[in-house]
Amino acid sequence: MTMPIPGSEVFSSRPVDPAELLRSLPPSLPVHTVTQEQIDALDPLTYEVVRHRLWSVTDEMGEALKRMSGSPIVTDANDFDFAIGDELGQEVQVGLYNTMLVGAVDLAIYWTLQHRALNPGIAEGDMFLCNDPWVGGGLHQNDVIVYQPVFHEGKLFAWTSAICHEPDLGGFGLGSFSPAAQDVFAEALPTPPIKVVRGGVLQADVADAWVRRSRVPMLVGLDLRAKVGSNTVGRNRLLAVIEQYGADTVKAVMKRMMADAETRLRTKLSGLPDGTWKATGYQDQSHSGDRDLHKITLAMTKAGDHLSFDFTGTDRQAGVINCTYAGMRGGVMLALLPVLAGDIPWSAGGLMRCFDLISEPGTINNATFPAAVSRGPIGPAWLTGTLVAECLSQMLDRSVDLGSSVQAACCGTWDTAVLAGLDERPAQPQPFLNVMMEPMAGGYGGRPTADGIDTGGLFCIPMGRVPDTEMTEFLYPLLMLWRREEPDSGGPGRHRGGVSASVAITPYGTSLPMGLVLASAGKAVAQNQGLAGGYPGNTGVEVLARGADIAAEFAAGRIPASLTELGEGREFGQCYDESFLAPGQVLYMHWQGGGGYGDPLLRDPDAVAVDLREGKVTIDAVEDLYGVIITNGEIDIDGTAARRDQLRDLRRERSTAVDTDAPRLDLTNARRLDDNLAEVTVGDAHIVACAQCGYALGDNRTDSELRLARYEGPSRDAGPQVTSDPGVYVDAPVVFRQLCCPSCWTAIYSGIVPADHPDHALELARLVPAAAQ
Repeated sequence: MTMPIPGSEVFSSRPVDPAELLRSLPPSLPVHTVTQEQIDALDPLTYEVVRHRLWSVTDEMGEALKRMSGSPIVTDANDFDFAIGDELGQEVQVGLYNTMLVGAVDLAIYWTLQHRALNPGIAEGDMFLCNDPWVGGGLHQNDVIVYQPVFHEGKLFAWTSAICHEPDLGGFGLGSFSPAAQDVFAEALPTPPIKVVRGGVLQADVADAWVRRSRVPMLVGLDLRAKVGSNTVGRNRLLAVIEQYGADTVKAVMKRMMADAETRLRTKLSGLPDGTWKATGYQDQSHSGDRDLHKITLAMTKAGDHLSFDFTGTDRQAGVINCTYAGMRGGVMLALLPVLAGDIPWSAGGLMRCFDLISEPGTINNATFPAAVSRGPIGPAWLTGTLVAECLSQMLDRSVDLGSSVQAACCGTWDTAVLAGLDERPAQPQPFLNVMMEPMAGGYGGRPTADGIDTGGLFCIPMGRVPDTEMTEFLYPLLMLWRREEPDSGGPGRHRGGVSASVAITPYGTSLPMGLVLASAGKAVAQNQGLAGGYPGNTGVEVLARGADIAAEFAAGRIPASLTELGEGREFGQCYDESFLAPGQVLYMHWQGGGGYGDPLLRDPDAVAVDLREGKVTIDAVEDLYGVIITNGEIDIDGTAARRDQLRDLRRERSTAVDTDAPRLDLTNARRLDDNLAEVTVGDAHIVACAQCGYALGDNRTDSELRLARYEGPSRDAGPQVTSDPGVYVDAPVVFRQLCCPSCWTAIYSGIVPADHPDHALELARLVPAAAQ
């Protein structure tokens, strides 16, 4: 008999209908439900008290997980999450840690109810383990979830879950990242839901089989027990709440939490203009040896109180840069939670009712089995979230009340580096494996009212942290030469993107070369684009300093503090690569900052001077990107005005000619579209004008595109944040594209993109509602 591939039959075509799922459950699995009348009868005080008790239960689960785990990924970097779901697994309360996982947890529970209810059964005291990204729970095999049903008086009442990234679960590559993989069989083994705790007892055979696959079985075994412990805490605390307030009351609160989140988000959406916004992003390379670009394209439509995310046109699955449906959904939640639901309790089960997904199976963000998916969450899922955030920000930017949630792209990906070898410091040398967590210190994107947060973290892990340097050096035979913020890494803009950081690390305590796996993106094409004319943040780069002789430097009393001090023989790490790091050599990593918001020539010169003084920008960026002249520490006001005029003249001279005979409009009653664009209604015409000078850029009666001057040149024209030549990584031509108002030469769009990148920024339809077309 041919068995279906687990997960392939469930989520690729349509979302799960909770009512249908409930009807499908066998009589042997009774569930606890409440009526709408019971939900409506809740008094406000009880609702708030119980709601906050449930919130505290999830927080306590997270603390239990952190205290029991031995993995720095959990204890230092906070790359984990947890949740409470209702009887069907709909997420009632989620954690504030890795928010991408929010889009996948409930899928694993749905699948378990559909496929495990009869065999082996779902009973009190059971827990399930899963790392199958086609089923859900996580976004790739290293995301391992342990989840449990919670019963009350013999009925299934709720589910709790705990999930974290495991440092290694086997497979060809170190850390289970296999840069050359072409299918899942070269990666860590995906495991569909399996009962790891039965009747409250951890199953030794299952646990032994689980840790056997890993290069670091002790850490994986500790994490398994930590997740079991976290769920135990969740069950005990949840049952205590039920004991105090009654099962019907607690369940009614759970249902009301999801309904309230849904209502509040739908109300917010109803107050925003209908329309369609588009964005396209790229993965540079799909596996080691590849030199192609692979795109994800999104058309987000908002109609009434509902969103639709249409990814039709995304490239076919390739190499290791694939994620499953769970990853695509997780990427949407990555953006939706902070951008649209920052002021709404994160009852994700309600929030996810407000959107639908349209995608072709077999694409890089909806991959079908047996695609390689080890890069899933930090590749296509993350890029999906960045594109969703871009579309949401364009929609919100025209709202006076909600514009504070607008944000340019944050750090565009996670730069993965895995080092493994032999630690010779102990009397008995031991193998080690370290997933470098320093890239947690990414830069946030600029906003209409504020700069991005410098090394503020990652968009998808609000509570993320970088590990302690001394702890890294204690645990592994490594020495950090530096870990510091890097100037110019934040995208230039009226509000600057947050800067990122770099680290230089060398073997210390071993005489043998250590294996190195690299997996990243955003080295050729920017993944941290700006908004409203803001420039992208820096492109990522990894360099292996093969000619460094650290022992000789130390013997001479010197500690190298820059790449130029590390000798010759530098080797650029490809996006996907397997290599080595020998004693005396240095690995340099510089990950991405945030994109800028608004034209950098409109930035307050005083803010530029502060940035220079604090080391956020270099003098070259001050003069050539911001057009500010500083002499003897003081701003030269006249010199700054003249320099900014020169830079605008440069934009004019290098750009294609555009007719400038269009009228200049009165902007007194104009409606804001973004920092540099406004809509003026004249009779039955809807005219888009430059918000800086009033020049009419497009009329809905006669134009389909805005009349913007266009420039394309080498990516280094974007500024010193472009740290390497795109030709090192890809064959396709990559350009710095800038679109400007042809009257005042304000930058309307600035990006580092492939030469054939679609010009979404020119489309008039994205700015003028369809009803006005």
